[in-house]
Amino acid sequence: VQLQASGGGLVQPGGSLRLSCAASGSIFSINDMAWYRQAPGKQRELVATITSGGSTNYAGSVKGRFTISRDNAKNTVYLQMNSLEPEDTAIYYCYATLNRIQMPRNILQQYWGQGTQVTVSS
Repeated sequence: VQLQASGGGLVQPGGSLRLSCAASGSIFSINDMAWYRQAPGKQRELVATITSGGSTNYAGSVKGRFTISRDNAKNTVYLQMNSLEPEDTAIYYCYATLNRIQMPRNILQQYWGQGTQVTVSS
């Protein structure tokens, strides 16, 4: 199983970016998906989560600016980031808990994507 993140880049303050993360491999089902970020010299922090049913939660610092969504048919999670601020500069990682085809249905495993750099600077 692999999580492949994409969509990062350099953007000016106030700009927008859309991150994508596609899960592939021997997947039976995906439960929660999420985006985390890690800024230089800081610990990794949770940005947003989304359940298989579409319920979402956000960190206070991004609420109202970021939107997490998912396409269950494509095993993909998205993060739409608007009104970006220099403080949003970080490596963004996607995360999923999922059930692999080879595993019993009650066994969930955690997977991380490779990270994509987001830099907000003028």
